[in-house]
Amino acid sequence: MDVSESNFEVAVLDRSHSLPVVVDFWAAWCAPCLQLGPVLEREASKRSGKLELVKLDVDANQALPRFYGIQGIPAVKAFHKGRVVAEFVGAQPSAAVERFLDSLLPSEADLLAQKGDEESLRAALVLEPGHADAALQLARIFHGRGQMEEALDILGNVRGSLAVDGLTARIKLERAAAPDLGRAFAALDAGDNEQALDVLIDAIAPTRGSRDEIRRVVIGILDELGVDDPLAARSRKRLASALY
Repeated sequence: MDVSESNFEVAVLDRSHSLPVVVDFWAAWCAPCLQLGPVLEREASKRSGKLELVKLDVDANQALPRFYGIQGIPAVKAFHKGRVVAEFVGAQPSAAVERFLDSLLPSEADLLAQKGDEESLRAALVLEPGHADAALQLARIFHGRGQMEEALDILGNVRGSLAVDGLTARIKLERAAAPDLGRAFAALDAGDNEQALDVLIDAIAPTRGSRDEIRRVVIGILDELGVDDPLAARSRKRLASALY
């Protein structure tokens, strides 16, 4: 499928929220592009329904290559949830293309985490104890039951997740019984992120001992909202003012 600047947002960015979209930036005069193209098409067809491959002519659509910093072609970029998650430049052999495409597909733990029930989440964490999404969901189930230690044990296996770090900080604050944060956590559980963020950011004080834990909770909420969320953008500015 060929895409252009006019439909890139819908065909690539929006579509990538449902499954990975691989974009082949190419040109008709580029010999390595003509070599790589059939390999990509063949391997992508083997994974039909699990990912999509689209082609973008860099001569006819010059703004997008500039935006994504493309300096040489063929350039292949994989998008997931609107962001580039993997890429390579230059013609590659079939085995390398296979590995690249397979790396974009969900693992067994990913598929179990998507189910979201407790049994599936436990199974996912047996396969991948550091699986952030499964750990976050299961920890929230335990947290809702008041099983704080069990939740912290699960979260402790995960590295590099702001959302996990935020939930960990929240549990520690709740165990410390910070009375002025109860309204924020109640709002958060009710889905009122705006009120929760307002209360949490207002609670950040330069001399407060729990200042860093509150900051971590806020950052975790912002991470889950995503970079494009208007509430997240406003709250980041307020957080920066409160901290500095």
